Amino acid sequence: MSEYLPDPSTAPELFEGVLTRRVVAYIIDVVIMFLICVAVLLIGTILGFVTFGLVWAALVFAIPASIIIYYAATLGSPRRATIGMQMQDIVLTPTHGLPLDGWKAFMHPLIFWLTCWFLPPFNYIFALFTPRRQMIHDLLTGTLMVRKSPMVQHWQNA
Repeated sequence: MSEYLPDPSTAPELFEGVLTRRVVAYIIDVVIMFLICVAVLLIGTILGFVTFGLVWAALVFAIPASIIIYYAATLGSPRRATIGMQMQDIVLTPTHGLPLDGWKAFMHPLIFWLTCWFLPPFNYIFALFTPRRQMIHDLLTGTLMVRKSPMVQHWQNA
């Protein structure tokens, strides 16, 4: 880890309630992704009748692609947060002093979903024992989730 990373002992305001905020942000994002998938499914169903079923076969790829596009458009943006994360005032920050590139913005949610499927409670329990409240996918991708409004002030003071 870089020496300029915030430390929970010197900047606790960055990490206060991060896990709770992440859970709420996750719920918000799941609702948004569900609505996006319903919209894609509805459009695909209508277009399927027009194309005699050809679009229906593409829905298998279109629905996962819509989720990937959601993450790419939100995590890959300058805000570095999904809509749920923005509503909860948290942001994804790289830990190695590098910018949040497309690769990390793609891998972070991918590894998150894999760990949630295979180790649902362990992923959250694991975060309770890390000083910066990082989950498994945060450590694997070299990212850190912090509160945004205190972070802006922290970087200005650093």
